[in-house]
Amino acid sequence: MAVAMASCGSISGVYTNLNAIEKIPISSSVLFRGSFGLDPVQRICLVPKRLAFSESTIIPKASSTAAVEGGSSQDTAVPTPKVIIDLDSDPETTVVEVTFGDRLGALLDTMTALKNLGLNVVKANVYLDSSGKHNKLCITHASTGRKVEDPELLEAIRLTIINNLMEFHPESSSQLAMGEAFGAFQPSQKLDVDIATHIHVYDDGPERSLLCVEAADRPGLIVDLVKIITEINIDVISGEFDTEGLLAKAKFHVSYKNKALIKPLQQVLANSLRYYLRRPTTNESSF
Repeated sequence: MAVAMASCGSISGVYTNLNAIEKIPISSSVLFRGSFGLDPVQRICLVPKRLAFSESTIIPKASSTAAVEGGSSQDTAVPTPKVIIDLDSDPETTVVEVTFGDRLGALLDTMTALKNLGLNVVKANVYLDSSGKHNKLCITHASTGRKVEDPELLEAIRLTIINNLMEFHPESSSQLAMGEAFGAFQPSQKLDVDIATHIHVYDDGPERSLLCVEAADRPGLIVDLVKIITEINIDVISGEFDTEGLLAKAKFHVSYKNKALIKPLQQVLANSLRYYLRRPTTNESSF
């Protein structure tokens, strides 16, 4: 099942508050191929300093006065927040899953924020397991009724959900990379970028390969990853992007001219992503 994804356009402006993500212009949908010449992508949010976190995390206590979106606040250990964006499991909708222990309610404010991005939540359900309560939303474009595949809009969805999570559950910011710049509580310990970065490419049949990326999270990461992949003429077929606390984990089905990547191209892809994810962040104003 090939998924059409929109090319990553340039995003103007520096956002000092994640609420401004709703103003991001969304480009028209075209087949997302690496052979397209892409303009440089400016990050959706500029983080004041590089996110260099350590892999072990000290779990702080939740604030007893935290505002809760349809849920409750308890003075207990803060669970790891998770936001999963899945383009593989449903051919008609983009599936978004949000987990924060058992603290989440109906996410009505989050649904309203997604509606303001021009989206419809066509189905929502909740299930429980040992890790907590999982809120699953099936999302489509309000104008077309089709699933969301544009990397810019997927990143807007992710940051909108994280922004609402930090607004209604301020204690969650101590477990999120975005908490360093925008949260009420900054992460108490930090991930080492070199240690946290893992990139692997696996064969997944004759027509595609599976790219797995794990790295320290930061704003704009979905857009940046897709841009790096397509700049070396590799096509993104479909994927899943998970935010798990301070980490981002992505899985992309990729191909080159409708074939799986050969070993040398796998190495080029892995090296390109590793260089980008580990390189120092340089302030443009310093030039």
